[in-house]
Amino acid sequence: MKHHQKTKIKRHIKDFILIVSGIFSAALGFKGFLLTNHFIDGGATGISLLISVITPIPLYMLIVAINIPFIILGYNIIGKAFAIKTTLAIIGLALVVGTVTFPNVTDDNLLVAVFGGFFLGAGIGLSVRGGAVIDGTEVLAIYLSRKFGTTIGDIIIVINVVIFSAAAYFLTIEIALYSMITYLAASKTLDFIIDGIEEYMGVTIVSPKSEAIKKLIIEVLGHGVTTYKGKSGYGKNGESGNVEIVYTVVTRLELNRLKSEIEKVDEHAFVIISSVRDTKGGMVPKRGLKY
Repeated sequence: MKHHQKTKIKRHIKDFILIVSGIFSAALGFKGFLLTNHFIDGGATGISLLISVITPIPLYMLIVAINIPFIILGYNIIGKAFAIKTTLAIIGLALVVGTVTFPNVTDDNLLVAVFGGFFLGAGIGLSVRGGAVIDGTEVLAIYLSRKFGTTIGDIIIVINVVIFSAAAYFLTIEIALYSMITYLAASKTLDFIIDGIEEYMGVTIVSPKSEAIKKLIIEVLGHGVTTYKGKSGYGKNGESGNVEIVYTVVTRLELNRLKSEIEKVDEHAFVIISSVRDTKGGMVPKRGLKY
């Protein structure tokens, strides 16, 4: 019980540090870069920035007001803990934006667009890793994708087309174009923060030489494997035979080496590779560890 409590406290401390870091990174993106040239981002942050530019309403008030519906939606479709963390994160961001002074880093349009997006994307990504969001658009995208059967990516694209069209109308086409660069920088940074350079790949291998492949994964690469029984089917008559299927998880950086090693054992092995968002436990080197 004590161990469980200790683990829980550690996780809460880690989440707190990630969310606070995310808040200050996003605030720097806002006040150190984007507000200087009236550039915006996509999503709820983009809506907040756009309204703050064309009305006298302060940004810190808009950050809270625009995200309230997304917090309520998050409570209904994700859960109470997520909603509480997100509420605190958004209030924290609003307080930092409203009270903390950041230097105006640069007036160069391209630098503002790229680095404003970078710090904003890093802020959103760090908050997500801490279990909260400071931009509620993805919560809306999850809800709409479930309701209409579309992908989350499609919903986000539609939302952002509307936002950037509004920016072109209310501001200028040039600002809208620079804002798209901001959005691209933010989204790529967000992906990098969440997935990391060592994105995990799930590899399924079907081969009659499964024992040898299992051995090389464990002994050569130092990874754990999972095996399960299956039946292979091929030919016009659907001929089939029993086969042992091997599954393992490696980082993207190790993928080429794994494929090379498999080819040494069985060059005709059927290999299926898919992206894995994250892993916990097992024998996969965690981010930041050397191997």
